[in-house]
Amino acid sequence: MEHLHAIPTRLSGPVLIRLTVHGDERGFFVETYRRSTLAEFGIDQEFVQDNHSRSRRGVVRGMHFQTGMAKLIRCARGLILDVLVDIRRGSPTFGQWEAFELSDGNHHELYCPEGFAHGFCVLSEVADVVYGCTTYYDPNAEGGFRYDDPEVGIEWPADLELIASPRDSSAPLLSELAESLPFEFAGSASQA
Repeated sequence: MEHLHAIPTRLSGPVLIRLTVHGDERGFFVETYRRSTLAEFGIDQEFVQDNHSRSRRGVVRGMHFQTGMAKLIRCARGLILDVLVDIRRGSPTFGQWEAFELSDGNHHELYCPEGFAHGFCVLSEVADVVYGCTTYYDPNAEGGFRYDDPEVGIEWPADLELIASPRDSSAPLLSELAESLPFEFAGSASQA
């Protein structure tokens, strides 16, 4: 029985995954990770660190990246708008973004490959976001750009007052980082 199903994405590289939910009036059971199925989707990496964040409505986090790190992201509680931006130098979609709703209702997961910046904002009163990482957190290998970079033009929900950390609010623009980004586009191989 298949428990994970890939859903096509506009950008090449990310994979949106629909999980199979087994539920009844008592609750539900869902398998959130199956290495063999992820490998069929082109995700053949080992996840070495799990993280869990809780945020309130309107909180925006991003846009973050780390050299050598891919993420497998899901919203275990609540609803978020999860956003990826292609930051691979030479990519035909460099600077373009794609957004996905992840929630405890749709049970979707999102694979964010290396070379993409990641961020999200909380649409529900509270959201718990959990994600696996393919390398350990290293402050010397991380970076980011402003979540409201006008050149990237991410369409965050207009009806929310966004709450960002001082670090995210004062991050540089993507264009200020473009030449120094360590990620290069490797071709048009599709992952899903």
